Amino acid sequence: MVQPIDRDSDWDFHFRSLSSNARDSTDPASDPSLLRSVKRLHQLCKAENSEELVARVYPPINKLFQRSVASLSQSQTSNGLLLLAILQFFLDFGEVVLHDADPSLRTFFRSCLSREFADPVVAEATLDFLNLNKAKLLSSFPSLLPQFFPLLLKLIAWNGERLEKSFLKVFPGIMSPGSFLPLFPSLVDLPVLVVAMEKVERSSGSLIGSSIASIQKSTAPEMLLALMDEAYTGSTIEDRGADSGSDDNSTIDVVDSLFLDLLKDENDGLAERHWTSPRIATALQAAINTAQSDRVWKRLLEFILAAFLRSPDFVALLKKPIIDRLGEAYDSTAKTELALQLCWAIGEYGGGGMSHKDAARELFESLELLLYENLSSSRLGLSQESTLTSDGAAFRKSSQARLLCFVVTAIAKLATYHRELLPRARVSLAKVARSRNSDMRVWRRARDYLGLMNEPAICLSVLGPSSKYHQNPGTVNWSEGGSKMISHIPFYILSEQEGPPFHDFSFSDILPRR
Repeated sequence: MVQPIDRDSDWDFHFRSLSSNARDSTDPASDPSLLRSVKRLHQLCKAENSEELVARVYPPINKLFQRSVASLSQSQTSNGLLLLAILQFFLDFGEVVLHDADPSLRTFFRSCLSREFADPVVAEATLDFLNLNKAKLLSSFPSLLPQFFPLLLKLIAWNGERLEKSFLKVFPGIMSPGSFLPLFPSLVDLPVLVVAMEKVERSSGSLIGSSIASIQKSTAPEMLLALMDEAYTGSTIEDRGADSGSDDNSTIDVVDSLFLDLLKDENDGLAERHWTSPRIATALQAAINTAQSDRVWKRLLEFILAAFLRSPDFVALLKKPIIDRLGEAYDSTAKTELALQLCWAIGEYGGGGMSHKDAARELFESLELLLYENLSSSRLGLSQESTLTSDGAAFRKSSQARLLCFVVTAIAKLATYHRELLPRARVSLAKVARSRNSDMRVWRRARDYLGLMNEPAICLSVLGPSSKYHQNPGTVNWSEGGSKMISHIPFYILSEQEGPPFHDFSFSDILPRR
């Protein structure tokens, strides 16, 4: 506890300093002693735990906050540290003096941090302030950080790895139902944001002291829009200069919403407007109309499968576009290949996993529909094959057989994941096994899966999820042969052989001896 004589001397000095400056008309940030006075009075109020002292300090501190905010646009020095010290007082003693800190916090973000986020000292102090008060901010002001996450992203993008650890502690607080979707593309665009801010700095000077949000009122958009035009349409700044003789017709005057969206300070939801930008629409249309190379298409498939491998839940979350793509399986060779890979993913990841029963059922029904349509030959028009060349007919029939093999396997694997689908799977596979319109490879595979389903344990090992077991489906841990029964291993299925096993060795030849 502070001694009375020390408290009195400190109190009188700092309180007089605060009170006199609160009535002054000069820039508060120009007097560095004010920051020390605010911090010291805050310490004394906490040490004494006196509501009377808090009530006396609050009026001049509140006036000082208002004066500091009002002078931001004309100030030549940083106000960030002073305002953060005052905000700490508001958070600690707001209930005592009935001060709602929410408007003050939002004013700090909008008026101060938007101008001073590039100042490394203010940036570090801001993150320290947010981490110190994280629990209170999330409980009392849960919408604050999600609303200003674009500004915080600018802060970390500009100040770099030095503040990475502090920012990562704050990062969970900026995620909310209202910020989750717009946050994802903002994180992906973080490198572009850095380039944008560097362009602003080169064309308009230091980022400290001026808000980038007002960029459309300066000359900076010319450079920014030229940069985006080069990135998205392939034209260069020199190309644009050739036909820019008239200022009235210059396309630079058209504000590019995509780029300005990156430079905003507040979260206004998932912006769809940049997809309607004329330049973006032109770039997308050009990409659609350009023939994709085999290499590009392969890369896209690899990306999709890698995403499903990393997060199998995506199969369930994306069931609607997956179902739509399955319905387009024969529109082109590329779409057929995409449908094959999607069928594989549906079966491999059980339609998203055990927790996605409804999505798995909908995906199963789509596979059923695709199977029955092919069995009736309605998709391929096999009854009209006489109008095709022999090579064309053979190719289309081979494509159908390949797709049906994937569909049959996916149906069997889905039913193994979700056993409530087993009766329907047996009906579907039985129709394929009895059908003579399909390729021999297809009905043989369906018949083999039907036989496999009569042995649930083996079926689970061959077709079941790999994450539940230490070994991959379809493999046998031979070291356990001495203690577990493995005599029902379906060699005829794994090797596509009919009849009795073709091997002439005994299990003692391959099991380890003790």
